[in-house]
Amino acid sequence: MFDMMKMMGKVKEVQAKMKEAQERLEFIEETGEAGAGMVKATVNGKKKVISIDIDESLITKDDKDMIQDLTVAAINNAMDKADIRAKEEIKNSTDGIIPNIPGMDLGGMF
Repeated sequence: MFDMMKMMGKVKEVQAKMKEAQERLEFIEETGEAGAGMVKATVNGKKKVISIDIDESLITKDDKDMIQDLTVAAINNAMDKADIRAKEEIKNSTDGIIPNIPGMDLGGMF
């Protein structure tokens, strides 16, 4: 028999865990790189760019377009990594609280 009160308790528990996980996302950092590590971008789990590091050997007037392209590539790489980590954090926070329902992705809730 379905226990509505128990289910409501689980929903509140999941909400609390999700809030905690989302608060921790600010402290997740991922660094992406491009150009064999010559350009690095670091982002947090909330997809905010924290830092950009460009190897000094790239800094010449003639290489501006390449530096811009590598910077974009490094940021996108870091964002992809941070997205994966954020989804893992959400999944780990709700693990054991609610059943593993195939196709139900709580990581996409934020």
